[in-house]
Amino acid sequence: MTRLRATLLVILALVAAGGLGTWWWQTHERVQLWIDLPQRGEVTYNPLYVLKLALRSDGVQVQSRQRLQLDEVSLGARDTLVLLNDPRRLSQRETTVLLDWISQGGHLLARTPPPSQFQAGDPVPLLQGLGVRPRTDTTPECIALQVPGEPPHSEFCQGRRFDLDHATTGSPRWGNDAAGYVYARLAHGAGHVDVLADLDFLGNEKLEDGPHITLARQLLAPNYRAGTVHVVYAAQMPSLWMLLLRHSWMAWLPLGLLLIGWLWRRMQRFGPELPSPAVERRSLLEHIAASGEHTYRYGYAHLLHAAARDAFMARLRRSDPQAAALEGAVQVGLIAERLQRPHAEIRDALATPAAGDHAAFRTRIATLIRLRNQL
Repeated sequence: MTRLRATLLVILALVAAGGLGTWWWQTHERVQLWIDLPQRGEVTYNPLYVLKLALRSDGVQVQSRQRLQLDEVSLGARDTLVLLNDPRRLSQRETTVLLDWISQGGHLLARTPPPSQFQAGDPVPLLQGLGVRPRTDTTPECIALQVPGEPPHSEFCQGRRFDLDHATTGSPRWGNDAAGYVYARLAHGAGHVDVLADLDFLGNEKLEDGPHITLARQLLAPNYRAGTVHVVYAAQMPSLWMLLLRHSWMAWLPLGLLLIGWLWRRMQRFGPELPSPAVERRSLLEHIAASGEHTYRYGYAHLLHAAARDAFMARLRRSDPQAAALEGAVQVGLIAERLQRPHAEIRDALATPAAGDHAAFRTRIATLIRLRNQL
């Protein structure tokens, strides 16, 4: 019987497993899903990281850094420099070194100042040395960029156009004297300078588009594969506080809120200063009265009467030692004669009241206190 039951259980388990497997394969389908992981490493802070990888994949020697570092890195006569940052941040010494390097055969890619924080008359030594004058107004309209095999594309929609001096010879140019130029290749000595309204098309996200790739190859063509391409994506590092503000807010914001909450809890309340409330306390007489009530409540009234009588007899011994030394009716008579009170009142006051007789207790205590004050 046991073997039969075990066989049935095994059969039921196999049937259940088969049914579950059939239902699973009929209702589920294996698919592949691509999920973009969060960016890590250099790509998070280098906007020209994809450009560096693309140049290296083509066999070009590339050096990528945040600053120019002209004292540490020397520029060759056939090298190319991509300067992504605002040219106004260059020092006078850096500008002079770059112009000398270009005149010896270097190739520079530079942009005009960004649309924000630029006014007429702001000095841009690098561009002024090349005969380029940035306009104060931003780009009025985009420039159409048509690449064979690619859909129509617009470029330089957010850049700052520029004007060229008449003595400047630049070929090719993109734009006109009326609307301004968005691109010009200027000869300077033995080298060339490509001035653009913006270099955002070289960014990591935008370099995936076909028109941007084509434009980047055309710009790098003069010295392409001839020397090292120096990619400088920030000629000047931002301050430490700005970096903390941009990238560490998830840490300092909760800490700041905790600090504000702690200060709020620790600081004194607003409003006029008020005296502290009176602390509950008892005087000595209140303590004595409370102690007497406690003793009386628990059935020890005879002790209270004895204490009042002892206080009366102590006063009597000081004022009339003879009466205090006597006992019984003789003592009662002398006290009544001295205080001019009835004998019965004196006798009842000195006698211990019966337990539970509250009226007699209060009367005799009051009488003893009154007699004591008369001595």
